[in-house]
Amino acid sequence: MNCKKCSIDESGCHLSDRRSFLRRSAGYIVGTSLLGGCSSILPMTTAKLKPMRPCGPASRCVPAINAAFVRRKEDYGMWWPGAVYDGEAARKKYTKQLMETAQALGVKLNLRSEPIYSGQEADNWLADAGAAKVDGLMLMLLDRQQHTWPAAYKAAETGIPTIVFSPLGTSFTTNTANLAQKSGCVIYSTDDFGQAAYGMKMLAAGAKIRKARCVVLAGDKRFDKTMADLGITLRYVPAQTFLEEYQRMDVTDEVRMMAKEYTRGARRVRGATTDDVINGAKSYFVARKILEQEQADAITMDCLGALADSKVSLPCLAWSRMNDEGIPAACEADLGAVASHIIVQYLFDRPGFQQDPVADTANDAIIGAHCNCPTRLNGFDRPMEAFDLIHHHGNRDAVPRTLWRRGQRITCLDVLPGDNKDNPTRMLISVGTVLDNVSVPPSGGCVVSVRVKFDGTQNVLTFPGFHQLFFYGQYQRHLAEFAQLYNLNAQIV
Repeated sequence: MNCKKCSIDESGCHLSDRRSFLRRSAGYIVGTSLLGGCSSILPMTTAKLKPMRPCGPASRCVPAINAAFVRRKEDYGMWWPGAVYDGEAARKKYTKQLMETAQALGVKLNLRSEPIYSGQEADNWLADAGAAKVDGLMLMLLDRQQHTWPAAYKAAETGIPTIVFSPLGTSFTTNTANLAQKSGCVIYSTDDFGQAAYGMKMLAAGAKIRKARCVVLAGDKRFDKTMADLGITLRYVPAQTFLEEYQRMDVTDEVRMMAKEYTRGARRVRGATTDDVINGAKSYFVARKILEQEQADAITMDCLGALADSKVSLPCLAWSRMNDEGIPAACEADLGAVASHIIVQYLFDRPGFQQDPVADTANDAIIGAHCNCPTRLNGFDRPMEAFDLIHHHGNRDAVPRTLWRRGQRITCLDVLPGDNKDNPTRMLISVGTVLDNVSVPPSGGCVVSVRVKFDGTQNVLTFPGFHQLFFYGQYQRHLAEFAQLYNLNAQIV
């Protein structure tokens, strides 16, 4: 893999090594729980077994954000925020927080040296941002009067994703009401800078999502296509490529080391043999080689179609490991699941569990069932949840059966890709609580089966979507804000 440390790609996006940045910024924690998952660092693993590295365009993209404070030049006087408000102290404080957050997120922050003091200055600043094709705008309002809110409205009309931060005293609801639901813009009216920091996180994630390249191992032809709205590049590679690479690859010391790590780390091993675990680990290194060859950030495969009739292991263990390491890996060449994995990982720095929803009418719950589940559900840098090593529901191969914590609050996301402006991408969002882990057997179906009681009133027999992602944390509002910022259609289920 020959990822450049610093360059500029054909679209002008500044590039760098994402993992190097994450190592440099690992100790930085943004001040509130809203960015609790944004201090991504490398997952804990053995000293000799290095985690997989993303090597596609998203991994090297440094998002560019233009930021500016907006206020009157004269003293505040009687007009809000009033003479009691120390605008210069606020500017100094928020400047420091902007810079620290930009460093932690790995973005290029272009902060205007002086506040925007007039409508004409606002027009010039916005024109410059458009010409530079920046990835996002941050307007830091330190005033409620004159040109301040008109500047925010103009920013929202540029088509550049815009975050407006309005500390208390700089807006009434009369200022925010007409802009609150506008696509492409999110307002945070609060003294809590953590919300502004999450806004920056969304801008950074949105830029990287548009740069992401996902290998789709399906069919027998090679071609590229782009997901409408999200901009993710789908690089189709013949499914046979995985099988051929698997057959060429030897069982190396690295493969055996990984297999031993899983066997030793499992709570128990049931059914899966040593060879099953080794073959599953080998699939991980096959996937790594394909990602490096294709310079990609994510992967999915028509696994059942390509491998079900062969003796080659289904990549359940490999996909689980990759998602643990921050490499989006989706099952069954499901493009909506690809988008869901990428969005969740880039926004919340944790993996999700792609599953088949099963209605449980006795408990008014949904059972998420699949044979591929990550183990680092709390975050890439956090310890694994307990897991068993067992056979796939097809009674073959090795699968980590992750045990979800009872009482844990989770979010469910299903991305339904659109194809044009009249059929925009939809996001189905739910939040709920883990009840327990269903034992399979004696129940039938996929061996990872987690039972969740969702908050809404949706009939479980008609719960919408398929291959949704379950992931730890309550992020309903955060996903809805992301959808608004990027002109997607969010539906709370």
